[in-house]
Amino acid sequence: MRAIQATLFLNRLELVSNSAPQYIPLRQYWSPRYWPTWCGLFAMWSVAHLPFRLQVLLGSILGRLSYYLARGRRRICEVNIALCFPELSALQQKKMVRDTFISNGIGLVEIAIAWYRQPQAYRSRVTTSGLEHLEQALARGKGVLLVCAHFTTIEFCAFLFSLYHEMDATYRPNKNPLFNAAMLNGRTRHHRAVIHRSDVRGALRSLKQGHILWYAPDQDYGPKHSVFAPFFAVPAATITATARFASFNDSAVVFFSHYRNEDDSGYHLEFTPVSDNYPSGDEVADATYMNSLIEMAIRRRPEQYMWLHKRFKTQAAGKSARPY
Repeated sequence: MRAIQATLFLNRLELVSNSAPQYIPLRQYWSPRYWPTWCGLFAMWSVAHLPFRLQVLLGSILGRLSYYLARGRRRICEVNIALCFPELSALQQKKMVRDTFISNGIGLVEIAIAWYRQPQAYRSRVTTSGLEHLEQALARGKGVLLVCAHFTTIEFCAFLFSLYHEMDATYRPNKNPLFNAAMLNGRTRHHRAVIHRSDVRGALRSLKQGHILWYAPDQDYGPKHSVFAPFFAVPAATITATARFASFNDSAVVFFSHYRNEDDSGYHLEFTPVSDNYPSGDEVADATYMNSLIEMAIRRRPEQYMWLHKRFKTQAAGKSARPY
């Protein structure tokens, strides 16, 4: 039955393979229109080679500045936190919004590190728990769906993950061709494959080959291929692809949590086995279960989650019901 469901899923989506090449030459982007991007990439490279403590400090300053300058994103963050943490006072919510921006600023610096440094330089700053669950899942030989959430540490902790195992990562392309190429080059240095988020065939092939497929299902991608499931008790459009990927090849599912230490001194990677009853075949029940795992992970360090995304953009009542 699971094999039939996976085949139907594949046939419903008329997609072509969009796996990223191993390396994209950047010399083709020398025209003046790309000069501002080149300046940005040079700044990223420079920050990536600073001492760690200075990197964290610069990220914190960047986050504090963006809190005051990025008013549109601040409004999104305020709405999300008000919806998800109604039990907090207005002052507590404001503090979480400010802390979220600081965490995002550090996360931007961490992206630079992930693209331009080697993970071995940060091995002493990493601790793990539950790594045996990932090993056991791999031993089944049917691929592992490594589910995580969009924390501000997502890029950097994927970079750190390469210290322990290879994985195939999914990505969302950037509209700027030069920046997109730099992003892909940075990621392919540390991951076995980088797969376009819409390349379902490539993702299923990864699992079929027994690889670890890194997948983050916690953003609002619209009503197509989504169901409404509670997220912090708020109905949220949740994609059903997670359960379908898991059904294909009967792949094991492991939940990957990643956090920056409270004192910003390092990082913790945590691997948790997902229930044997997942997927159940009930799309709403499966989406609800996955959202509950993500919610539990967020509650541990809520300020490190990417609340700047319009998580509740899609509403059953239509655009007029959007909270943003």
